[in-house]
Amino acid sequence: MQTYYYVLASQHFLVEEEPLDEVLKERTRHYHEQEKEIDFWLVKQPAFLEAPQKVEEKKRCPQPAAAIISTNPQFITWLKLRLEYVITGEFSAPTETIPDALASLATVF
Repeated sequence: MQTYYYVLASQHFLVEEEPLDEVLKERTRHYHEQEKEIDFWLVKQPAFLEAPQKVEEKKRCPQPAAAIISTNPQFITWLKLRLEYVITGEFSAPTETIPDALASLATVF
């Protein structure tokens, strides 16, 4: 079982209002230079919010939501400081209520 950390906000805020694309590109470049494996993912409409233990966080976050999920708690802390208006949290997966940490409820067309 792995612990995952996340920042959560409305999809509009994370994807359109914030320069998130720049942040993630820079972080990816840095990881490649350091020969480090990518440990963060952007998930639109994250399925983990459907878990019973995440009901309150889902209520607090405008929908549709998006999350940046990572196994690196320091990266999530840094993002929280950079983005300000986000919810942070953590969960373990796989579990009965969260079988796939990176699952999305978004429909692909």
